Amino acid sequence: MKKFIGFLLCFFVWELGSAYGQELPPLRVKGTTIVNDLDQPIQLKGMSTMGLQWTQRFIHYQTIQWLKDDWKTNVLRAAMYTKEGGYIDNPSIKDTLKNAVNGAIYAGMYVIVDWHNLSDGNPQTYKNQAKAFFDEISKEYGAYPNVIYELCNEPNGNGVNWDNVVKPYNEELIQVIRQNDPDNIIIACTPNWATNISAVARNPIRNQTNLMYNVHFYSGGTDGNWLRGEIDKALNVGIPVFVTEWGTSYYTGNDGLYFDSARQWLKFMKDRNIGWANWSLSDKNETSAALKPGASSTGHWPESELSESGKFIRKYLREGAALTD
Repeated sequence: MKKFIGFLLCFFVWELGSAYGQELPPLRVKGTTIVNDLDQPIQLKGMSTMGLQWTQRFIHYQTIQWLKDDWKTNVLRAAMYTKEGGYIDNPSIKDTLKNAVNGAIYAGMYVIVDWHNLSDGNPQTYKNQAKAFFDEISKEYGAYPNVIYELCNEPNGNGVNWDNVVKPYNEELIQVIRQNDPDNIIIACTPNWATNISAVARNPIRNQTNLMYNVHFYSGGTDGNWLRGEIDKALNVGIPVFVTEWGTSYYTGNDGLYFDSARQWLKFMKDRNIGWANWSLSDKNETSAALKPGASSTGHWPESELSESGKFIRKYLREGAALTD
């Protein structure tokens, strides 16, 4: 009975989204930036969920609407972990992912569908499952300009290099999606925890349109000058970048807050029109979480329910460049 009620709710939100959700312009990649249907550059900025298996209660259309209306976000990244209790361990988590997509359609926001590998660092490990998943998602949602596909989160581990492992994985997944959806943006994954953009610049995927590459950083755990330099080198040779995950903390999700570094990064991304999603939309008791434990699951958060990181990100999203220029 619970599953049936959940299905009806999901269907209800889906129908609302189809009928009443704000119609979004299709996006495409022009050079190294995203443009809309009028050929105008657009910077996507928003939040990434934490693992959907832990934060299902925030996947509510009211929460997504609040992020758009109050925080002024225009993109949500739905992080569907593969392991750690995610899709490979519990395939029903796909229903939560679809709720996030439906909620974004209803709210008139773009949504990144993230195949979130982590402990399973080699994306080839569950490649067949990834192909089946993206085949289903691209068939179901490919007609909606809201949807962006992130092929995996952070390839990592010994031997998980670009040329022999990660690039071939991306190429196979792109082929699966393009059979169903020829237009929507795809974000390919990059090695070394989504930091080795230089390998892509040396040997990019050829003959593809509307393709970008993910880069991740944490303000306190990344050599910002080095990585920003690597991103600039990639941009200079025509490699489009999307920062699908970044945090104001150390890469552990804790160990302090680094707002000065975050301001540097935000200005860098604004100046280059690089899209981003901040980690994370969750109420976990860690400094990178945007919400305090026990925060409302339907948005409408007062300041008292926002973490210091959440207050910082919300203020930037609402006030923009004034905080960094």
